[in-house]
Amino acid sequence: MAALPSAPVEKVIVTYKSRTAEAGSNAAAKSDTAAKAKQTGEALTFERRLAGGAALVDLGDTATKQDVTDVLAAFRADPSVAVAEPDIRAYPMAVTPNDTDYAKQWDLFEPTGGMNVPGAWDKGTGSGVTVAVIDTGYAAHSDLAANVVPGYDFISTSADARDGNGRDADAKDEGDWNATDNECGLGSKASNSSWHGTHVAGTIGAVTSNAKGIAGIAYNAKIQPVRVLGKCGGSSADIADAITWASGGNVPGVAANATPAKVINLSLGGASSTCPSVYQNAINGAVQRGTTVVVAAGNSNANASGFTPANCANVINVASTSREGNRSFYSNFGSVIDVSAPGGETRRGTDTPGTVTTPENGILSTLNAGSTVQAGENYKPYQGTSMAAPHIAGLAALLKSAKTTLTPAEIESAIKANARPLPGTCSGGCGTGIADATKTVNAVTGTTPPAGNVFTNATNVTISDNATVSSSLAVTGRTGNAPAALKVGVDIKHTWRGDLVIDLIAPDGTVRNLKTSSGSDSADNVLATYTVDASSEVANGTWKLQVRDVASGDTGYIDSWSLTF
Repeated sequence: MAALPSAPVEKVIVTYKSRTAEAGSNAAAKSDTAAKAKQTGEALTFERRLAGGAALVDLGDTATKQDVTDVLAAFRADPSVAVAEPDIRAYPMAVTPNDTDYAKQWDLFEPTGGMNVPGAWDKGTGSGVTVAVIDTGYAAHSDLAANVVPGYDFISTSADARDGNGRDADAKDEGDWNATDNECGLGSKASNSSWHGTHVAGTIGAVTSNAKGIAGIAYNAKIQPVRVLGKCGGSSADIADAITWASGGNVPGVAANATPAKVINLSLGGASSTCPSVYQNAINGAVQRGTTVVVAAGNSNANASGFTPANCANVINVASTSREGNRSFYSNFGSVIDVSAPGGETRRGTDTPGTVTTPENGILSTLNAGSTVQAGENYKPYQGTSMAAPHIAGLAALLKSAKTTLTPAEIESAIKANARPLPGTCSGGCGTGIADATKTVNAVTGTTPPAGNVFTNATNVTISDNATVSSSLAVTGRTGNAPAALKVGVDIKHTWRGDLVIDLIAPDGTVRNLKTSSGSDSADNVLATYTVDASSEVANGTWKLQVRDVASGDTGYIDSWSLTF
């Protein structure tokens, strides 16, 4: 850690004993200051009274250390003075980490493509939060070990687990290599072990300011490795059980999780046009238990709606951006994306697949040097939405650490609301932009005032065919009526938005139509902000967003909505 600067003392704080004239009278304190000035030969000025009753005395900006010593001695020798002390400087504690490769972590701090992480460390570092990395398991690494808590191996098939016994309490990564082409299905290729879970874990929670390696985003959080990916990937049944267990739920035949996670990272996925119920049920259970679930969008340069669990509800779906602030050439996209984060590009989109031509533009993290089984620890840059998701999981841990009462819906809403537009390009949809860690943490801790009073509900509500549903917002702390320009933000995921009629219902039951149905509007989703005159309505109370589906064949859900007063 860097040494604090040595700043000159220009003022002293004097606390007078109770019942003395100087304790209750500014005039008396000014008179005493003048007497001390004459005694010491210094140009002292009574500046003001502090909240606690002490007097702040200014020595001027030319005072030396000896001058300060003489002035303090004069006040301390006065029997009417209880305490005299220097007015010292304080500094932000989010100093630059001394990790040897921190300068290569552009994804944390660069203004163009980075996530503005260092400024958030003054408010939260992940303390008290466990993040489950549901992935390939853990390859031993000294830059992670201090933050790792016991996990579990949920791979139920012994051959895929490569540990001889299927499920067990050891989350060690046994390697996910494939020896030959087509070993994992027609078209699969031989490959070395990826140590993928260890790379993901480093981004979230690598030990920081230990003079080695990299810095983690939530470096005081605990990492819980949960193994679901082995030889030839992993099964949805095992992954769903892992989600349940990691979040503190019960899994038959498995001992309860002693350290349930408040954040889950799923840097995994497969092709599916819908979210399997086994995934959705597990995710819903996790969220109900207070766990935020973060998912990678996928790396097929395609619409993320065709990949799962990216297309599941109640998750934060993360696309990848490059160092230049563009959507990464491989990243999935679409209306189901919630937010983007740095995933990097270790090669250009036109370079030969499998090559590494621009390693400096990838995401550097903890890894292992073994080609099949574990060997020595190392660090390498990877690219992928698998690398973007742990940035958001780390941010979720920072938020939960900074404000423990936050719900998963509030965490998702805060991350989305405080993202910044991509400085580059994004074709197809990259959510609300690149997440900004400092802005988001400041927003939830009240460090910076919001732009207006914003009330948000990010709990998903399913919209079925020919059905009417609603989502409620409890508005409190307002006085008088709502404004004449009330802003209603709506984010609805639906495969034929023309089917939808959307109304705002005031606390007294008054209905204001926001959107009508249209048989010719076949576009996906409603992502809009409506302005309504609500000046006749009392602001406080329960407001509702009502959505009516007037046709068959397409469904969706209310993702989130907000009122800005």
